[in-house]
Amino acid sequence: MIRKLLKGAKGYEVPSIFTVLLVMFETALEVFLPILTANIINALQLYAEAGEGLSSALTYLDFVGGTHSIVTLPVGTIIVGNADVLLNTVYSYGILMIISSVLSLTFGALAGRLCAVAGSGFSKNMRGMLFEKIQGFSFANVDKFSTASLVTRSTTDVNYAQQSFMMIIRTVVRAPAMLIFSTIMAFINQPDMAWVFLVAIPALGVVMGLLSVKVHPMFKKMLKKYDAMNASVQEDLVAIRVVKAFVREDYEIERFEHATEEVRQSHFNAEKLMILMNPLTSCIMYGTIIALLLIGGADIAAGKIQAGTLSAMLSYCTQILMSVLMICFIAVQLVMSRASIDRIYEVLETESDIKDGENDKTVGSGDIDFVNVNFSYSNNADNLTLENIDLHIKSGETVGIIGGTGTGKTSLVQLIPRFYDVYDGQILVDGTDVREYSLYNLREGVSMVLQKNVLFSGTIKENLLWGNKDATQEEIEAACKAACAHDFITSFPNGYDTDLGQGGVNVSGGQKQRLCIARALLKKPKIMILDDSTSAVDTATDAQIRKGLRELSADMTTIIIAQRISSVENCDKIVVLDNGKINAVGTHGELLKTNSIYQEVYHSQQKGTVEQGGTL
Repeated sequence: MIRKLLKGAKGYEVPSIFTVLLVMFETALEVFLPILTANIINALQLYAEAGEGLSSALTYLDFVGGTHSIVTLPVGTIIVGNADVLLNTVYSYGILMIISSVLSLTFGALAGRLCAVAGSGFSKNMRGMLFEKIQGFSFANVDKFSTASLVTRSTTDVNYAQQSFMMIIRTVVRAPAMLIFSTIMAFINQPDMAWVFLVAIPALGVVMGLLSVKVHPMFKKMLKKYDAMNASVQEDLVAIRVVKAFVREDYEIERFEHATEEVRQSHFNAEKLMILMNPLTSCIMYGTIIALLLIGGADIAAGKIQAGTLSAMLSYCTQILMSVLMICFIAVQLVMSRASIDRIYEVLETESDIKDGENDKTVGSGDIDFVNVNFSYSNNADNLTLENIDLHIKSGETVGIIGGTGTGKTSLVQLIPRFYDVYDGQILVDGTDVREYSLYNLREGVSMVLQKNVLFSGTIKENLLWGNKDATQEEIEAACKAACAHDFITSFPNGYDTDLGQGGVNVSGGQKQRLCIARALLKKPKIMILDDSTSAVDTATDAQIRKGLRELSADMTTIIIAQRISSVENCDKIVVLDNGKINAVGTHGELLKTNSIYQEVYHSQQKGTVEQGGTL
C-alpha cells in the first residue's frame, strides 16, 4: 500500500523526505528530555541526603562567576548546604531542557508545515491521475465502475488516501521512532525494569492486529454504501425537473434518507469494533505503569536506584505506550484508507478496453464497411446486441437507420468511432480497420451527435468551440445557420456570448439539439453521425437542418438515426434494423414497396399525421 501511495508523491519528494527527517530529530530530542529531568531529580535527592556523601558521581555546568566550566564531583563528596552545586546542576540540565524543547518544537512545526504541503500535493496528483485515467476509459470501462463510484473514488477515497500519506510521512515515522528510541534508552537507563515493555508491546500488537483484520472488510462495505448514496444524489439532481413534475420530492427524500442510514449503519458497525481498541490498550498501558511503580518503588527502598531513574522510566513507559497507541490509531486509519486506496488503484490499474492503434493514417474519404460484425456489451457470444451486420456506405452518402426501440441502432453507430469494439468481424473506414487508427485521428474524422445532448457550463460560443477551438466567427455562424440555430442565438440579448448555465439549462431541448449539431459541424468531419438528434424539433426545422447539412458539406458521409420516416425518406439509402440484425436496405420507395416493417412504421406515422390534421 505504501508503494502505491508513493506514486502520488511525484514532484513533492523534497517536502516528504524533509518531513521524515525533521520528525526523526523531533523524536530524538523528546526522548532525550527524560534523562535531563532524571538528573535534576537525582541531584535534588542527593542534596537532601543530609551528611552523606554522593552515592554516584555528579557532573554539571558551573555558572558561578560568569564561567561555564564542566565540574565533576566524585563519589563520596558531601554537598549538604552547598546550594551553589544544586543551583548549577539545575541550571545546567534546565538550560539543556529548554534548548531541546525549543528545537523539538521547531522541528515539529516545520515537519507539520512540510507534511501539509506534501499531503495537498499528493491529493492533487492522485486526482489528476484518476481524472486522466478516466478520460482514457472506454464506455465499457465507465459502465463497469459507474459514474457515481468514479466520483466517490476521486473525492472521498482520495481524501482517505491523503490522510494515510500524511500519516506515513509523519506519524508512521514518529511512532516507531519513538518506540525504538525510548526502548533503547529504557534498557540503557535501567535494564532490570525494562523487561516489562517486552510483555506490554507484543500484547498491544496482538490487539491491534486482531481488530484490524476484522474491521477492514467492514470499511470496504461502507465505501460501497457511499457509492450507492452518491448515485442517489446524482440521479436526483440530474432528474430534478422530472422529480418536481411528478411531485415525487417526498419519495426522493425518503430514498436518500435510506441511503444515508445505510452509510451510517455500516460506519457504526466498523467503528463499534474499533472503539474496543482504546479501553484494551489503556488497560495494558496503565498495567505497565503500575508494574513499574511496584518494581521501582521496591528498588528505591532498597537503595538500588534513585527517584530520578524511576521518573525517567515512567516517562519512557509513557512514550513507549503512547507510541504503541499511536500505531494503533494509525492502524485504524490505514485500515479505513486501505479500502479507499485499493479502490483508487483499481481504477488506475484498469486498462482501457479500447487499445490505441499505431497507424498514423487519417480519415480521408469516409467510406464505411461493416464486415460480418457481431457485438455484445457483455462480450458473450450467447448475448449479442448486433449480429451478422454486413453494410457498405460510400463516401458522401446519406444513410438513414430506422427500427424499433432496442434494435441496436445506437450500438451500431457507436462502433464506428470505437466507443465500443466489435466482438467479432471488422469495421473498415477508407478500407482500414478502425482498430488500426489512432483514436485521435479516427475520432477527429468522425463527428457524432449523441442521443443524449450534452452542453457544458459557459457561453454558447465556448460550447461551439469544442468542435474546433480555432474556428472563426464566420465559421461558427455558418455551422449554426446550417443547424438552424443562428436565429434563436441572435434573439438572445448577448447573442453568442449568452451563458448557458450548467448543462445548458437556459435553452430548450430542441435548441440544445441544434447547438450540438452546430458544434459537430464545426469539426468539418468526413463522417457525421446524428443519433436521433432532431427528435425535439418540428418536421419543418428537421427538413431545414438536413438541407443545411447537404449544403455545408456535400462530400460528408452522413448517418441519420431517426424514429420519423420524414427524417430519413430523402436519404440515399435506409437501413431497417430488427432485433440487432439488418432486416432490409433500400431507398424510401423500395422499402415502402417491399418491407413490411418499414410499411408498418410509415403507415402508422401517416395515420397519426392525418388524425392530428383532422383534429386541428
